[in-house]
Amino acid sequence: MKVSFYVLSDSKAQDFLGFICQLTQTALNKSSQSLLILVEDDALLSTLDEALWAQEATSFIPHQRLLANNTEGDDSEVDINKRLAPVLLGGYMPADFNGIVINTTTQPVNAFMQATSNAQPTRILELIKPDATSVQEGRNKYKAYQQLGYELTHFKV
Repeated sequence: MKVSFYVLSDSKAQDFLGFICQLTQTALNKSSQSLLILVEDDALLSTLDEALWAQEATSFIPHQRLLANNTEGDDSEVDINKRLAPVLLGGYMPADFNGIVINTTTQPVNAFMQATSNAQPTRILELIKPDATSVQEGRNKYKAYQQLGYELTHFKV
């Protein structure tokens, strides 16, 4: 599996929502796969939800918010391929998910994969802010992915 780390500059970190929207649009343009944005923080989830709806009409990003704690009518039984929106937002990985993951959480994606069934993301995009805590979490994720034998790349943006 490929994991790309995006080490954000101060200006990109200040426009974190804008960068996520831009990265989401780029991923959608380059792939026909579903995309999951993992978000643990409810405030970030709400503002990201609004930001994706507020995109210009020509670059609208259709998305669907997963309900907290996997309570969307026992989402574990929902066929991920029958979802309407190409982008999902939530704090967990739905069963059978097999697309791209943008991870804004403190944990590596494999922690979310272990908590669900048959999830096999094809690519992981990790966002690292320039503060000390985020950088340390990024290092921990890098080591975890390295131990799993994933193909790792990083970009300074």
